[in-house]
Amino acid sequence: MAEMSDGNLEKPTIIQQAIASCCGAIITSLFVTPLDVIKTRLQAQSNPFPKGKCFVYSNGLMDHICVCENGNSKAWYRKPGHFKGTLDAFVKIIKIEGIKSLWSGLPPTLIMALPTTIVYFTCYDQLCEALKFRLGKDDEHIPVLAGSLSRFGSVTVVSPLELIRTRMQYRKLSYKQLYLCVSTKVAADGWFSLWRGWSSTVLRDVPFSAMYWYNYERFKKMMCKEVGAREPTFFIAFTSGAASGSIAAVITQPFDVVKTHRQTELWESETLKIPQRDCTSTWAVMRKIVARNGITGLFAGIIPRLFKVAPACAIMISTYEYGKSFFSHLNEKMIQRP
Repeated sequence: MAEMSDGNLEKPTIIQQAIASCCGAIITSLFVTPLDVIKTRLQAQSNPFPKGKCFVYSNGLMDHICVCENGNSKAWYRKPGHFKGTLDAFVKIIKIEGIKSLWSGLPPTLIMALPTTIVYFTCYDQLCEALKFRLGKDDEHIPVLAGSLSRFGSVTVVSPLELIRTRMQYRKLSYKQLYLCVSTKVAADGWFSLWRGWSSTVLRDVPFSAMYWYNYERFKKMMCKEVGAREPTFFIAFTSGAASGSIAAVITQPFDVVKTHRQTELWESETLKIPQRDCTSTWAVMRKIVARNGITGLFAGIIPRLFKVAPACAIMISTYEYGKSFFSHLNEKMIQRP
């Protein structure tokens, strides 16, 4: 056994944590993106997207608002197809368009999703270490605090970038035009206009993150104790990630519905030149959804979200834990070398 002073040296460094989260993010995207591409194509088949219409696209790491372009069939979500269901769509897309089509739209979303995921997971681990010194090693509040703070930070950084990216994608702006567009918006509505839609994202992502990490750490500890493992195996991390992700997804679903509603309404009002309604606060939107569809309206789309969130959480965390474990053993070998 290495001495206590060596214990810290064995732990993955910030760079190693970043590499582990980056690998996890790429693997998660490769597995989850096809599910969302098929969902979007089925949606477009039953209800074709008109120009300026919005839809939410996810790569398993984060959601993006996509604004539909001109009425041509070149865009990946507009390609014609006659699909009877998910499996039929999966087979036909590979057969007719090639396997690459299942990852349509992934590169631009990865540009933002990768840095965000790296910052989020690395910050979580660093905050956990810092809080353990302050609150004690076994304090149950650590995952909640670290999870909330790291997600709050990453959402705040990404919010204006997402707004700019969507605008750039829709209008095909050059960097000079984009700068003019953003500076005009800031001059007219102030700097806070770049964070429109931020509050509903925070209301969904921060509680999700707090619940996810709290349950994940508990399930992981319980399962490790059950099998007598000193550190989590790939299976333990995978199972704990899927279970905690599912619980957090169900509880935060109303905020996900509101976030999607607000963001699509915001972009459709901009692109279709529809005047923005006054009542756009999260609670006002929630009341409107309940008045129109009842309480069940706040849980609309829960099954597709679970099908996406559970595997995404499981793949991401198990790959991340495996990466950290790999670097820990590598560091241990380096220390033990004469």
